Amino acid sequence: MREGLFSQPLYWLSRGTVYLGLLLKYRMRVTGREHVPAKGGAVIAANHCSYLDPPVMAGCNNRRIVHFLARDTLFSNPVARWFFPRVGVIALDRTRGDLGALKKAIATLKEGKVVGLFPEGTRSPDGQMREAKGGIGFLIAKGGVPVVPLYISGTHQAFPKGSHRLQPSRITAHFGPVITLEEIRAAMPDKGGYEAVGALVMQRIRELAPPGAAD
Repeated sequence: MREGLFSQPLYWLSRGTVYLGLLLKYRMRVTGREHVPAKGGAVIAANHCSYLDPPVMAGCNNRRIVHFLARDTLFSNPVARWFFPRVGVIALDRTRGDLGALKKAIATLKEGKVVGLFPEGTRSPDGQMREAKGGIGFLIAKGGVPVVPLYISGTHQAFPKGSHRLQPSRITAHFGPVITLEEIRAAMPDKGGYEAVGALVMQRIRELAPPGAAD
């Protein structure tokens, strides 16, 4: 049974439409879905180089609703302001440390829900992975939930940063084994070592990439 099927029909309708579009246009292939917990709070963390990455992350999760953090400028028109909150998107002001958004994301995790994160914070201009932003490790550590690494390929070729047109590509999404709470705690040398958590997550994402793809 899908999470929130009857209470969140708009999400599942939108997700289904996105998934169908990705299958038809990009022949999207998903592996490792079994690594996503069937219930309970979890973070899904992926590399980020295209506006297509959030739709891919949502589309390849067929039983859990994914709540995203998105910059508040995406809420600038009436349609977006109506739609995004109704499908679980949390607005984030990236011009300052938005503690309110972080607290809301942490609360969402503690409610047993899934939050989708892109630890790099913004799209990579060349498709190569960057380091995690500082607040990501804090959110993960305070959320107290396991992390599922996800490596997405093909979206940079399909719709890179700065592009205004979709290009032919083949998109794949590969989930890896869960990063457990024990691993997350062990990565922190002290109570303020949140950067180490972000580094651990990025390393586990890199390990899912084909050789040379994440250099």
